[in-house]
Amino acid sequence: MGLLVFVRNLLLALCLFLVLGFLYYSAWKLHLFQWEDSKYDRLGFLLKLDSKLFSKPAPMFLDDSFRKWARIREFVPPFGIKGQDNLIKAILSVTKEYRLTPALDSLRCRRCIIVGNGGVLANKSLGSRIDDYDIVVRLNSAPVKGFERDVGSKTTLRITYPEGAMQRPEQYERDSLFVLAGFKWQDFKWLKYIVYKERVSWTHNIQREKEFLRKLVRAHVITDLSSGI
Repeated sequence: MGLLVFVRNLLLALCLFLVLGFLYYSAWKLHLFQWEDSKYDRLGFLLKLDSKLFSKPAPMFLDDSFRKWARIREFVPPFGIKGQDNLIKAILSVTKEYRLTPALDSLRCRRCIIVGNGGVLANKSLGSRIDDYDIVVRLNSAPVKGFERDVGSKTTLRITYPEGAMQRPEQYERDSLFVLAGFKWQDFKWLKYIVYKERVSWTHNIQREKEFLRKLVRAHVITDLSSGI
């Protein structure tokens, strides 16, 4: 019995040693003990941008010769385009000559900011500070007009998916870049409608979704900051 107890305690001590060793090694790898000598700050962000990280630029607009194209053909959305080859090729046949505008192509992302859609910016008067950034990225239909004092007036990129996109062309900033975050097959179909200037067929019942949101507003579950859903 005494031998079993000794072996058990030895194994427990060994397990504890291994766990502590793993934690120490992980902390060392993450530079938690030597921040002053690290390339990263305490939040894990690079203190200085290494240009070598971007020595092999990828194309801004995808084309059929893109070297990683074959890999994403093996997976269905949102991980790839399996089953959507013909649809994607139809889109690429039109967009293959698309290029960034000179103004966008000359930008360097020295200081970038992503502005979310939450109400945390309301009445904070941070608009001018947001506009000071070189690149301003906005998501979905986050409003700008009428809220410039709090959210700024500058938009470099607007990333969205079909249901979250602005519905009227005049709502988009003229000098910004629209980026589609497609994650289901209907999204590629929607993009084809847009590219070919066809009538858009929605994949969701927008009116039902809006009514559901209105119910949440009336029940005080959420707050409507859009001046009427």
